[in-house]
Amino acid sequence: MEEQVWQPLRTVEGLSLTGGEGRFRLLETAASGVAYLIHYPAGVSSPTHAHDHDSIVYVLSGRLRGAVDGVEAVLEPGNSVVHPKGVAHHVEALTDAMWVEFKSPLPGRPPIA
Repeated sequence: MEEQVWQPLRTVEGLSLTGGEGRFRLLETAASGVAYLIHYPAGVSSPTHAHDHDSIVYVLSGRLRGAVDGVEAVLEPGNSVVHPKGVAHHVEALTDAMWVEFKSPLPGRPPIA
């Protein structure tokens, strides 16, 4: 496995992040899905959006606040959440935060850029 480079993260599902920009690294790709390492500085948030795939988020560091289908939660290291296909959700970094995000099935187009 070769070293992956951090890329700027400015949009999620074609919608602009607010409060600045994040960054991401592509960790692995398989026929059935993809895994990213994502970092948002404190104050950066995604707009409410939905995906054509399921996403599983596992928090490595920091604190995130978000909502899935209107149900709010705060996530800390070791916490996880599922963003089901087609369900509206958003996330905001309360502190600098990093997480691994698994997406399956493999998205039809890149979900972040």
